[in-house]
Amino acid sequence: MMQLRQDDPEADWTIPGAYDVGAGVYRIPLPLPQDGLQAVNVYAVRDGDELVLVDSGWAITEARDLLEQAVKLLDVSLAGVRRFLVTHVHRDHYTLAVTLRREFGMRITLGRGEAATLRTARDRLAGPWVGMLTQLRRGGADDLCREVVGAPVQYDVSDWDDPDDWFDAPEEIQVGTGSWQVHPTPGHTRGHVVFVDPARDVMFAGDHVLPRITPSIGFEQQPAELPLRDYLDSLKLVRGLPDRRLLPAHGPVAPSVHARVDELIEHHDIRLHQIDELIDAGAHTASEAARRMLWTRWGRTFAELDLLGRCLAVTETMAHLDVLVHVGRLSRTEADGVACYTRG
Repeated sequence: MMQLRQDDPEADWTIPGAYDVGAGVYRIPLPLPQDGLQAVNVYAVRDGDELVLVDSGWAITEARDLLEQAVKLLDVSLAGVRRFLVTHVHRDHYTLAVTLRREFGMRITLGRGEAATLRTARDRLAGPWVGMLTQLRRGGADDLCREVVGAPVQYDVSDWDDPDDWFDAPEEIQVGTGSWQVHPTPGHTRGHVVFVDPARDVMFAGDHVLPRITPSIGFEQQPAELPLRDYLDSLKLVRGLPDRRLLPAHGPVAPSVHARVDELIEHHDIRLHQIDELIDAGAHTASEAARRMLWTRWGRTFAELDLLGRCLAVTETMAHLDVLVHVGRLSRTEADGVACYTRG
């Protein structure tokens, strides 16, 4: 039976419940239908007799049922959810909000930078993987393209309806009696935003800053030209803000945004150095380089990753390669739609 809990378990943050993280904010982990990320955190914030939710979860029955149980523990029904403030357009953050809006009419707000991705996601001719396939072909991973095209997928274009309002970050919004800051943090997606509540001394970081894993870069239908550059710039922006308690979308609550940002910047510095060396060692495409590297915090080989993991490995390697070109450490040519990298 789901419980309202004062203790927030760091060891297994995915256990269903409503966890009081202080000052009227509750962390609600909801399940994901995949083996990699097991849950996404939705945060409920009291706003008088109603709730404002940061992110929403994936539009699956199990997630909806658990969210309904969780808000009931807070003496609110789903009809009492006034608004969803969504950090970015990925389906584990956005689609349950769209589904619930049809039933209850609450408002959804999303970063304006996600508009192009939503348009593509609603295009029945484009299909769910058009952005990924374009990047994989450019990365020289035709084998993965064939696997992706052949993989079964459940996809409902109505999950990608537009929000009611757009964030034009940086801006301030009213939540209850307080004022929150909305900061633009592109990189993970083009329209990603984070929310800072100065009164509670917290940052709702979405997938921009995660305490245990590094966010994927540019995994979207309409990726930016240099998503890793955008991500690193966004990390620097967040590092320049006052330090806050970290309320992430995946993983336990952490005491310091700054401490984790420093680790993420160091991680990408190491990756850039590793990939730079792989070009000297004979790799010339993102696919060739990705297959020579270790992945995840467990150091898995490329072959040990699932299909999505292998696709992300190629696209993230390409994001690093494009930054190395941008700063003048490598040169890039393109032949038959495949990007080839050499020492410039």
